[in-house]
Amino acid sequence: MPPLPKKIKNMNKKTYLSFSMALVLIFGFICACASSNAGRSKSDRLSVNAEADELTPQERAQLAFYVYSDFKAILNHYYPSGWMGDSRDLSFNQQYAKDVYAGKHAIKVQYNPRGAQRWAGIYWQQPSNNWGDKQGGFNLSKATYVTFWMKGEKGGEVISEVKIGGFKGAFPDSTEVSSKKKIVLTPEWKLYWLDLRKKDMSYIAGGFSFVVTKSDNPKGCTFYMDEIRYEMNK
Repeated sequence: MPPLPKKIKNMNKKTYLSFSMALVLIFGFICACASSNAGRSKSDRLSVNAEADELTPQERAQLAFYVYSDFKAILNHYYPSGWMGDSRDLSFNQQYAKDVYAGKHAIKVQYNPRGAQRWAGIYWQQPSNNWGDKQGGFNLSKATYVTFWMKGEKGGEVISEVKIGGFKGAFPDSTEVSSKKKIVLTPEWKLYWLDLRKKDMSYIAGGFSFVVTKSDNPKGCTFYMDEIRYEMNK
């Protein structure tokens, strides 16, 4: 053990005891801070850009209201049952697992424009196959944004429209919100969103939709989606 510094050696008993007590208090403060930080680690993961695949389903459920989390995940609240336009021109895989953004699965969509309508899309609905003629949907009044991650196979793929709500009929949606501009994808995952603030979100049966067109993708396109969810106020 190295010798004590000369100044400490020359301390009288009272000063030395005071010095020792100060060291004990400082050490105790450091330990308390470390313990506090460890105790906050779980809540920090919920609030500071945590990767979804690092969270348990219970933790993820506290963060958002999911349209799509993973294939057949218990967190999913809507069904991709509303196929539109030239639906046969679409190939839709909810179990894509090679390069996901989060969790175990992502969605892979391939569009091969051959049909006469020259466009195609899918609506996530609640309940399944509901266009406003069935009672269902959710009260999402606390929702501030609907967010979703997308990327293209090569980059340059165009999503002509993304939309939520808008169902008419006996049980109409309380609002309709759509993207104001076309989305041009990059080959890397990127976050996109629709602003839902100041919208009446009290009843939403049309949880999410996308549309692709031949005019925007004359040779077709392949793109990917993941983590489609409503961000909720507490």
